[in-house]
Amino acid sequence: MPDIVLKQATKYYRGEKRLEIGVKDVDLTIEQGEFVFIIGSSGAGKSTLVNLITGQLRPDRGEFFLGDKNLWKISGRSRNRRLLVMGKVWQEPSLIRKRTVRENLEMAARITLQRTETPVQRLVRIQKVLGLVGMRGVEGKYPVELSVGECRRVELARALINSPPILVLDEITANLDDDTIWDIMHLLSEVNRRGATVIMVTHASQYVNIMRRRVVTLVDGKVFGDVKKGRYGNVV
Repeated sequence: MPDIVLKQATKYYRGEKRLEIGVKDVDLTIEQGEFVFIIGSSGAGKSTLVNLITGQLRPDRGEFFLGDKNLWKISGRSRNRRLLVMGKVWQEPSLIRKRTVRENLEMAARITLQRTETPVQRLVRIQKVLGLVGMRGVEGKYPVELSVGECRRVELARALINSPPILVLDEITANLDDDTIWDIMHLLSEVNRRGATVIMVTHASQYVNIMRRRVVTLVDGKVFGDVKKGRYGNVV
């Protein structure tokens, strides 16, 4: 699995009167197999940072390495192929409402290089990953038939469908009840234990404190704290 390295990563947004800072001069290395919480107040740059990590945004300045490759120095096709190693869950709901759960997951499953996989084999894979997130038996349902928490679990299943070595999650626990959050944290710990890198943006402070993993704190677009086995709010 590749390490993730940001060097002097900077991203601006155009405001009404001036450029606004997304993130500025971020130096960050995430080694393969780490579990990293990214925390900070609203507007601190958390989503911008994970969008840079996943290649959704291009930095205005700086470099982004995935393994030994600077992704903004290679062609778009090669870059996109390398970014397939990441499973992602975004802050905003992203399931296609007019497609069933099975169809949503099939769309993600087809991007793998398992060209010899039959439809039956793909369905077994879908059922397995839905069972992993506690959503067995919902293949035929539409997102509108599920609760917010259930949809988030399905989105997590979609991110896990191809067994990615890197998992990036932006506020997956927002607006969920404590039982659901704890189930998700337990699952992510198991995924991480099996070797996957987990990068998670969250405001769920009590769970960050319980998990005691690496905590990266952003303030005004800059890394203000980076603590191994940290707690919410630790900066040293």
